[in-house]
Amino acid sequence: MLSLTQNYFELFQLPERFRLDTRVLSQAYHAVQGQVHPDLFAATGDTQKRIAMQWATHANEVYQILKSPLRRAIYLLRLRGIEVGSENHTVIEPEFLMRQIEWREQIENAAVACNSDALQTLLCELRNEESIRLVRLGKFLDSGANQPSVTLVLQLMFIERVVQEIETQIEKIEGE
Repeated sequence: MLSLTQNYFELFQLPERFRLDTRVLSQAYHAVQGQVHPDLFAATGDTQKRIAMQWATHANEVYQILKSPLRRAIYLLRLRGIEVGSENHTVIEPEFLMRQIEWREQIENAAVACNSDALQTLLCELRNEESIRLVRLGKFLDSGANQPSVTLVLQLMFIERVVQEIETQIEKIEGE
């Protein structure tokens, strides 16, 4: 029986781990949607339709979380009782802090110079940094190493924000 409070991995009948086969995830999502899609309840009463809509929405939200490596990692940590966004996890390694400062300076310099090529290069660098960290994160999470996982999640959250900032700057430059 499906439950709105059910563990997301259980809902899709998947192993509770970071590394997921996205094809299997997609199949599991479609299987759940096949059970709860509102169109299946078109001939039922308003209450049943509303419940089906809630379920379909919930299944979609769960799918979006599990499909995103960063959101999946945050969810796995939450299942382990660790809230990554809390003030308890603000320690940043000095090396990564220096990289943050360098990236911010590069963005600022490229934006002032309207140099979208420099921003594209930085974007590639950050995507590479993201990929490297995601591989490490998977190993840490699946082995139960929570603290290194938290550190990597915080770094990935920062990288995600910087990537968005770069994309915004590129759009501004190319829109001019």
